[in-house]
Amino acid sequence: MAVPTNEHEQSLAYAELALQQIRALRLPAFPRNFEIWYQYATGNNAELNRTINETLARKGSLDDADIDTVYRTYLSPSRMTDRIDAVGGRVLDEINQVLDMMDAAADSTTTYSESLADAGKELRVGSDDVVSLRGILQRLIDDAKRVEITNKKLEVRLSASRQEIERLQESLEEMRSESRIDPLTTLANRRFFETALGDAVAEAKENGEPLSLLMTDVDNFKAFNDKFGHLTGDQVLRLVAISVKQAVKERDIAARFGGEEFAVTLPKTALRQAIELADHIRNAVMAKELIKRSSGQRLGRVTMSIGVATLHANDTPGSLIERADACLYAAKRYGRNCVVAETDPKYCRVAVARRA
Repeated sequence: MAVPTNEHEQSLAYAELALQQIRALRLPAFPRNFEIWYQYATGNNAELNRTINETLARKGSLDDADIDTVYRTYLSPSRMTDRIDAVGGRVLDEINQVLDMMDAAADSTTTYSESLADAGKELRVGSDDVVSLRGILQRLIDDAKRVEITNKKLEVRLSASRQEIERLQESLEEMRSESRIDPLTTLANRRFFETALGDAVAEAKENGEPLSLLMTDVDNFKAFNDKFGHLTGDQVLRLVAISVKQAVKERDIAARFGGEEFAVTLPKTALRQAIELADHIRNAVMAKELIKRSSGQRLGRVTMSIGVATLHANDTPGSLIERADACLYAAKRYGRNCVVAETDPKYCRVAVARRA
């Protein structure tokens, strides 16, 4: 398939792949089915792809129950909301239980105060009856013990609730992390990348600092995927992700942009430095030989094409992405396995051709 020249063409290519799958499996072209196969075509949800591949390998097709399970598990918009609501409900339950115990402790303290007041009245009467005095003291001792027991229970409950709420907060943080990380590569996902890029552009302009962007793509990935299977294709994407992670600094933002395409935001990095980093990533990926885990079969090496752009004064995040993507397209057009920057004549020729 030809390299899409923009996001519109890429979306249409994914849509066509989704329809091909629906036709091949003789499934109804319902919106839900299209959404599932569109996501499958993008490769953005590794767990969804893995589940579908395993089901197809086992059954040869997907029935209504399989489709329903895939949709509810991986695509239902209420899935993350349900999990957050469940955690929130448990926090409220903890709070309500603590409030109930506090009410019980307050009642116990009120009862003890009333006992003290009654004892004071009896003592002011001036009774010399030793038995009566002992009775008053015993009643006060018993009431004090009840208050002590109630307060200890409350203390234990508060400690347990604090630990439970801390654990629930960790669960919420994990869900927050899940919402911004691509599950297959553990890089940032596209949504988080776009937000972070917007922040990085604003900060670079405010501070007058350089900012560069890499757009990368695995060469001939579809042919590799078709030949060796999706699971091996996933292995390729993980290999690329590892190489990218090892090359970037903590301040940089590496993300899976979609399918076999990756993006790297490089704050405080000029164009020349970004080109050097891009070439380092390209060489690191090419140096690793792929071996099929199940059989030990040597699958060869994969290469990458990379486009590099740097922030201009009038840039928006979108225009920076567009220019880096045009550089990537130039790298694809001029033989793949290379780095093309916006200062490269190859980029200039492609940019003119695309505008024509």
